[in-house]
Amino acid sequence: MSTLSNIMEAQGIGSAADIEWLHMLIGDWQLIADLAFADIVLWAPTTDGSFVAVSHARPSSSATLFYRDFVGQKIKAEWRAQVSEAYETSEIIESSSPAWYEETPTRVRAVPVVRRVRQGSSDPAPTSPIAVISLHTNLSESRSPSRQELTFNSCANDLFDMIATGDFPDLDAAPSPRRGAPRATDGLIRLDVDGVVTFASPNALSAFNRIGFNDELEGETLAEVTTRVLTGKINVDESLPVVVTGRAPWRADIEARGVTISLRTIPIRHLGERTGAIVLCRDVTELRNQEMELITKDATIREIHHRVKNNLQTVASLLRIQARRTQSDEAREALTQAMRRVASIAVVHDTLSEGLSQNVDFDDVFNRVLMLSAEVAAIHGTTVHPKLSGSFGVLPSEYATPLALALTELVTNAVEHGLAGREGTVVIEAQRTDELLSVHIVDNGTGLPEGEIGDGLGTQIVKTLIQGELSGSIEWGPAPEGGTDVSIEVPLRFLSISS
Repeated sequence: MSTLSNIMEAQGIGSAADIEWLHMLIGDWQLIADLAFADIVLWAPTTDGSFVAVSHARPSSSATLFYRDFVGQKIKAEWRAQVSEAYETSEIIESSSPAWYEETPTRVRAVPVVRRVRQGSSDPAPTSPIAVISLHTNLSESRSPSRQELTFNSCANDLFDMIATGDFPDLDAAPSPRRGAPRATDGLIRLDVDGVVTFASPNALSAFNRIGFNDELEGETLAEVTTRVLTGKINVDESLPVVVTGRAPWRADIEARGVTISLRTIPIRHLGERTGAIVLCRDVTELRNQEMELITKDATIREIHHRVKNNLQTVASLLRIQARRTQSDEAREALTQAMRRVASIAVVHDTLSEGLSQNVDFDDVFNRVLMLSAEVAAIHGTTVHPKLSGSFGVLPSEYATPLALALTELVTNAVEHGLAGREGTVVIEAQRTDELLSVHIVDNGTGLPEGEIGDGLGTQIVKTLIQGELSGSIEWGPAPEGGTDVSIEVPLRFLSISS
């Protein structure tokens, strides 16, 4: 749960719809701070009539005023009246004179946050703002602002007007990508209502120069510019037309000359009417190349696991054929055991070949491994009832392979020796914490002869896997109701793997 949700739920304030709206708003928190050249703080009303800070962003386009976060703190007395007025009147309130913060002159603006209700929603519209944004601009660095700074401030003012009327954030906006989202400083283009460029930052112009447009952007229709750049291209992002005309809050990529430019459009509205748009752009060529490399790498790894699985299954089949043709009972048993061990490893690689992650749901793996015990039971004239209790959870592949092989060996041993020739149960209990995996394999068979642990190949394999490869421990003992109880504990070093 986010900090915003934690604070608001702890204070008992805000509906689920209010919290969702504020989450959408702070998704563009850094963009707003950069455009405004100001620290911005989001204040939520409390039940005692005050306000508490639920989010804070510092501008990357100018020096910050606040070196410590306000998140979780009550509002300072010197800002409370202004923020309260914006909350009560639903109007943007400017400070009448410079405010001082630690001997630094500042300008403070309070912007009410109004939530728009989704069309067709049964959720009632809020009768007043759900929160207030305070902007804190450093006035100590006074100088003549550049044209870019003036445009950025104008864009910020448009966004604040939309926030105060519930037009921003936009409910129809495209979801934010995990990597490569354009920022204000990457490149900004301002469009009028007809899609004509009225301003293009130097970084934006450079980005379009790299894809083949060598003139000035200002005065050009952005849709016509992109059409010229993409002439002859067969594969074009289908959302590009509505993005470059500024008509929809969407995202698109332009690819030309081996360069990829990511675009994001924010339509500007006044009283519900579209008056223009902000287009953010960023050269994401390197990011897209990295993504393609990762996709290729993932596909290659999956193919390797698939081929390893096929090869292991081929080996298992050859061992099965050889076992059937062998005259010696001892040799047949050895070949059958080898076939079963190879097949259990193949199950892990089969699971890894089905997904992009190198982690596996071990419960699924183990359920498939348990099917191998049915073959052992049939060979020895045994009816076995395996039962799985608890959950292994998700494990990295370096855990899954030795653990699957060890558990296969233990379950098989319980069926082959403990329950040989009669009906019985084998219960596998798994308990998982963030730091430890505990497993018990309990059967109701004949138990260990005179309490002695076997010294055969199977026991040596299990000990090597659990103690050597997994750095765990294993103990054999009598079960409470007869039979054998094998206890395994494996420390989990990969604490980021969720259960």
